[in-house]
Amino acid sequence: MIVIDTASPMPPYEQLRAQLARQIQDRSLAVGARLPTIRRLAADLGLAVNTVGRAYRALEEAGLIETRGRAGSFVSASGEQAREQAHRAAREYAALIASVGIDRTEAVRIVEAALSVPATARS
Repeated sequence: MIVIDTASPMPPYEQLRAQLARQIQDRSLAVGARLPTIRRLAADLGLAVNTVGRAYRALEEAGLIETRGRAGSFVSASGEQAREQAHRAAREYAALIASVGIDRTEAVRIVEAALSVPATARS
């Protein structure tokens, strides 16, 4: 269930994007699941069509959904691939941390600091 908080400082498209991404990541929305059309979801949530379209485009750019023309938008299998890639990177990071003797608490602080940097600055 998607809930848009009109009192939130977070823009509605970002609320929608974040909630759909969470549902995809926690597998509430399974790979291959068809998403509502942009128009239908906009009407259901009381949002502008462009707002929902912007959220869908962001999800598509992240590889979480794919649009198949008139067939609609679907949860992408590449989201699973990205998750596996992240798990692989985490295992490699854990091995590196162990090999250089950094303790778990410091290793987690390093990751948290890296995640707090805006994505555009990480590239």
